[in-house]
Amino acid sequence: MPDPRNRPVFAIPALPVLAAPLLLLVSAASAAGQEPPAAPAEPPAPAAQAAPAGETAPAGDTPAASDSEAGMAAKEQAKEVVSGLRKEASALAPLVRSPLGKEFLAATSWLPAVPARTLWHTPDKSQYWSQAALDAMTKPERTKLEGADGKGLERLDLSPQYYYFTRYGSPLAYSRALDVASSGGLKSVTGKRVLDFGYGGAGHLRLLASLGADATGIDVDPLLVALYSAPSDQGEIHASGHAGKLRLLTGKWPGDRLLSAAAGGNFDLIVSKNTLKNGYIHPAEKVDDRLLVHLGVSDEEFVAAVADALAPGGLFLIYNLCPAPAPAGKPYIPWADGRCPFSRKVLEDAGLRVLAYDQNDDGPARAMGHALGWDQGGKVDLDKDLFGLYTLAAKPEPASEEDAPPAPRR
Repeated sequence: MPDPRNRPVFAIPALPVLAAPLLLLVSAASAAGQEPPAAPAEPPAPAAQAAPAGETAPAGDTPAASDSEAGMAAKEQAKEVVSGLRKEASALAPLVRSPLGKEFLAATSWLPAVPARTLWHTPDKSQYWSQAALDAMTKPERTKLEGADGKGLERLDLSPQYYYFTRYGSPLAYSRALDVASSGGLKSVTGKRVLDFGYGGAGHLRLLASLGADATGIDVDPLLVALYSAPSDQGEIHASGHAGKLRLLTGKWPGDRLLSAAAGGNFDLIVSKNTLKNGYIHPAEKVDDRLLVHLGVSDEEFVAAVADALAPGGLFLIYNLCPAPAPAGKPYIPWADGRCPFSRKVLEDAGLRVLAYDQNDDGPARAMGHALGWDQGGKVDLDKDLFGLYTLAAKPEPASEEDAPPAPRR
């Protein structure tokens, strides 16, 4: 299924020793842009990566490392990624104000080191399979996918960094959003239900699950389905003395009724970071349709679904980071308009209490960007090209127990 949202990104400095290329997926309904931080676009694959499914690329002149040596190198790379995240957590710690945000950063201590993964996809990148899924296919099934010319599947080798960073950068950038949620009354996620609309990568959700949250991510990117398909990627997460859950769903929410039913409700926090932007949903100028987010429902229907999925007292947070708007005479940049795409009236008519609307968050966003190295090498002037905005709303608690609605089935 095409990816209907585009969260453009700035370039992110590569972690040491991680030289493998990272994927920049541009589907039929999304395109690349600029926003902190991003993985570099995937360069043309070398012969070893471009070998058709079922074939082995010819060996080069240099003797290949033994399997044991290659395995050790892969493990070291995976450890380096987790080590890098822990260093980022240390750099962000002085900026984070809430106990929840600090716990989130500290949870990097429990992140597992995940080695590089190989995926396979159709030439149009509309479908992806993990290596395990491909190996489990019967010969006729695989032959059908490969096609008569053997070019029906293309190989994609992803570095260990991609597991946590995907193409949207550090999962620890959610620490600022958690500070904002904490200001609205969410002091802990232990035993809480959290939904991320357009999660983009599972790193931050795993951190929340390790703190005892029941964390659900919804996205439409077909790559994510294959990337997080190993048994250990989802399910119960045991860490820090808590038992949380991590669940990843694919499809359009809330328009897809089966998906909505699978997601359930009674969420204590519904968050969307860099996805629900006014420029994506209500662009000020006509732009390529692939640059926009299509909710599939009206603004009123979407917000009503959010309100219905929230538990009493639950929070709805839209947190957006944006570059500067295009100068006069230059093409319009939809992702530079990070204002809330829903009017205050639409939020209030759905029964939500607006706590903050299009609140300027430039200062904390730039401090976070600096701590994460987004301005490293002078490539990005954070003061001129990074802006933060958030909208926070809450579903009121019932006036009395008699007024309380029945809890939705999970």
